[in-house]
Amino acid sequence: MKRIIMLLLTALAAMAALAGCTQKPDETRDLDTKLRVTTTIFPPYDFTREIAGGLVNLTMLLPPASESHSYEPTPKDIIALQNSDVFIYVGGESDDWVERVLASMDTSKMTLIGLIDSVKALEEESVEGMQADEEEGEALDEHIWTAPRNAISIVRAIAAALAQKDAANAENYRRRAAEYIAQLEELHRSFEAATIHAARRTIVFADRFPFRYLADAYKLTYFAAFPGCSTETEPSAATVAFLIDKIRAEKIPVVFHIELSNERMADTISEATGAKKLLLHACHNISKQDFTNGVRCIDLYRRNAENLKEALR
Repeated sequence: MKRIIMLLLTALAAMAALAGCTQKPDETRDLDTKLRVTTTIFPPYDFTREIAGGLVNLTMLLPPASESHSYEPTPKDIIALQNSDVFIYVGGESDDWVERVLASMDTSKMTLIGLIDSVKALEEESVEGMQADEEEGEALDEHIWTAPRNAISIVRAIAAALAQKDAANAENYRRRAAEYIAQLEELHRSFEAATIHAARRTIVFADRFPFRYLADAYKLTYFAAFPGCSTETEPSAATVAFLIDKIRAEKIPVVFHIELSNERMADTISEATGAKKLLLHACHNISKQDFTNGVRCIDLYRRNAENLKEALR
């Protein structure tokens, strides 16, 4: 199956190369001198938007409200990638397609940024009661942006790359990045305030758990149904029973779910325990409405800090 997918991606890349020649992208570029930046998913898209404002032409490949773990590029996506000056992706297993597509392209004039290289990456872990995905072995947790200090490292990496690629606007990128980093530092202090003197340090997720970096940063214990990149969606009865018992035993006031979830498991556990159902947003992707309304990662992080504070009281 992987060989078939690789052949398809290679064919798509070849089609994109022919389409790119037909469209004469260099002639179009003469009319628009802005840097062309393409990102795979929402976090690097949003960070770049904060750093660059309107100074770049910015494209996100993953459509809003789509499932990122099963994303496959279309010919249009590959053309956008091929015509980019800067391409930003996360790295890790879910981006395997990136390496295969890039290998079929001439990337000598393109700046490539793999975000997972900008932080200390951790392996996903299975905790007590978690329903592991039998098809997945050990893998890096790719949700590196969920901790504010990691987000700061990512912003610095993107700003440095943009400044190097576009010297005329380098000072603007550095200034805007510094302003955004100040907001992320303030956010870090909000998370510290919510956790350092909290009555409890345990959180429960009736969902996947893409918050290993956040939990490690603020010394939180967690229990969840699935690892962060699991393809599973339906929990076993044993998993649900374990989480219900954990909430009852420790009198945990909140059960979390993540964005774009069907929330059925969270509803079941909430009804069985009386725990309040709340969202902790991993920012992996956002709804179409939020995207249209210009919702930013920093907005979602701030809501997370408030909801985490309520869960730890």
